[in-house]
Amino acid sequence: MQHHSQQHHSEYRPPTLAVDLVAFRVHAGVLEVLLMRRRNEPFAGEWALPGGYNAQGETTMEALSRVARTKVGVNIDADLGFVEQLYTFDTTARDPRGHAVSVVYLGCGFGLDDLVEGDNRHEFRSVDELPPLAFDHGEIVRYARERLASKMSYSTAVYGLLPKEFTLSQVQSAYEAVRGRPMDKRNFRKKLLSLGVIHETGGLWREGAHRPAKLYAFNSRTLQEFDAGM
Repeated sequence: MQHHSQQHHSEYRPPTLAVDLVAFRVHAGVLEVLLMRRRNEPFAGEWALPGGYNAQGETTMEALSRVARTKVGVNIDADLGFVEQLYTFDTTARDPRGHAVSVVYLGCGFGLDDLVEGDNRHEFRSVDELPPLAFDHGEIVRYARERLASKMSYSTAVYGLLPKEFTLSQVQSAYEAVRGRPMDKRNFRKKLLSLGVIHETGGLWREGAHRPAKLYAFNSRTLQEFDAGM
């Protein structure tokens, strides 16, 4: 009996552990996700989420920070105003090289405009017009957007998509981009101001011939929960 269990143990092979990042931004009123061009097989030359192997001795967040920095030039701490673990994707057939488990993180970054460094070619694409993606990454992006859309109604996850000071129009634009539908301007502003999570900074935003708009900031940069019902 003992011999059998030893034989079984010698056949044990742990799955590969990977990390992937779904980094969203809102640009010109459109929700975009950061993609990179894969350099290696499988799916060499195809678009995918930034990701890589989780080395022994690294937490998944440490691995994510390293992969994001080296492959696409993203500094997780500085460039993402909001980041959290999204889900663990572990279907056994998701990677042709064998069983791979991926811990996926969701991030939102307003400061993701000028990513010039990184080993892999990368660019932002509209989530509504994605190219074919490697592995199951198309499915992951869709799931991440759904999660973000639901978070927008009960937390300040939206602050990751905004500059430190912002106009009410910018907040509404972020909500509309994530939700994929327009919202009534007057109702939106009334509801947002009634929540007590933002304050006027005293600054004004001037753009073109438009009347200057008041600038606001969140009362706290740490995650607050509120029932927006928006």
